[in-house]
Amino acid sequence: MRKIYCILIALFICLFTTLPHAQSVDIKSAFADAEKQTNLMLIEIPAAKHAKPELVSPRTLNSNGELVLTPSLRWTSGFFPGELWYLYEYTGNKKWEEQAKAFTGNIEKEKYNNASHDVGFKVYCSFGNGYRLTKDEHYREVIIQAAKTLSTRFSPTIGVIKSWDTMPKWHYPVIIDNMLNLELLFEATKLSGDSSFYKIAVSHANTTLRNHFRKDFSCYHVVDYDSTTAGNIIKKGTQQGYADESAWARGQAWAIYGYTMCYRETKDPTYLKQAENVARYILNNPTMPTDLVPYWDFNAPNIPNEPKDASAAACMASGLYELSTYSKNGKIYKKAADKMMESLTKNYRSPIGENKGFILLHSTGAKPNNSEVDVPLPYADYYYLEALLRAKKIKEGKKLF
Repeated sequence: MRKIYCILIALFICLFTTLPHAQSVDIKSAFADAEKQTNLMLIEIPAAKHAKPELVSPRTLNSNGELVLTPSLRWTSGFFPGELWYLYEYTGNKKWEEQAKAFTGNIEKEKYNNASHDVGFKVYCSFGNGYRLTKDEHYREVIIQAAKTLSTRFSPTIGVIKSWDTMPKWHYPVIIDNMLNLELLFEATKLSGDSSFYKIAVSHANTTLRNHFRKDFSCYHVVDYDSTTAGNIIKKGTQQGYADESAWARGQAWAIYGYTMCYRETKDPTYLKQAENVARYILNNPTMPTDLVPYWDFNAPNIPNEPKDASAAACMASGLYELSTYSKNGKIYKKAADKMMESLTKNYRSPIGENKGFILLHSTGAKPNNSEVDVPLPYADYYYLEALLRAKKIKEGKKLF
């Protein structure tokens, strides 16, 4: 087994040392373009509200090219505020800080919303970035309250946070996406001194590591547990991927990003190794295109005639940049992230002044439901800007955290 593992590592290294070096993305230019698009988005949002104050953040474009907004309760509501914080972080322009504060404030009530695990996505991407950049004491309080809310979904018996309540197909579903919400819990422990949040995050990460991954380190989207027992597994499957045994691309992105973040917060080498294993699966996958922007599912049946998922590539790139700062294979991971960002910047961005201000095109939300296929999505833009900031810090020799 160890011999096979060493062979795979050697092949992995060989593959990426022979790839042509990606051209460096002009980060200054990319952010300037992002500012132009976001200025357009700020004009389009009021026009799309139609006197519906519950609509707070961009979601996508519909088939007529019209801007679709989302209420604060939906899982994507925190990404646009996060984008605004990233623009402020890069530029220092108070305009972006003011807009970030306004859009962040629109979703504050989500700190009490325990209807799903998504409180982490909503609050950490917005208030988390806001606190990191401003140290606003109120933001600190919101983060801690949101962590308390998320903690109510944790089962000590099963050892994981339940993802959904309203999906009759599943009994106690836990999705790989949930790994990203653990960052809220780690931060809440640092801000409050309450170690219960940290312990819940570690328990969830460990249980997910045991149960969500196949032998090749691809991951299932959903693991369904029996809450009436000590966490027996009922089923492993998917909600947004091609098939139960396929590798949904964004799920693999959540996995590499999530376990890299868990290593950062705990320094547990098990998490670093898992992130490296997932990276190897992604980057060695025979269906990964040469531009390193994956199809929506690595096992989709009609590759290469399948939709791409720019959101998966943006999240992967951001995760790989961070992983490159911890791993002995760091040069490989950075090279792959650079290639992803070069591809996204050259071939997946919206023309300036179009698409209501979204930055990236060609993402896929949930293809099995024919929902948001080959469209712009806010989390693609969020992780793209995050990856640009991480690339900048690495280039300047600065620590990411």
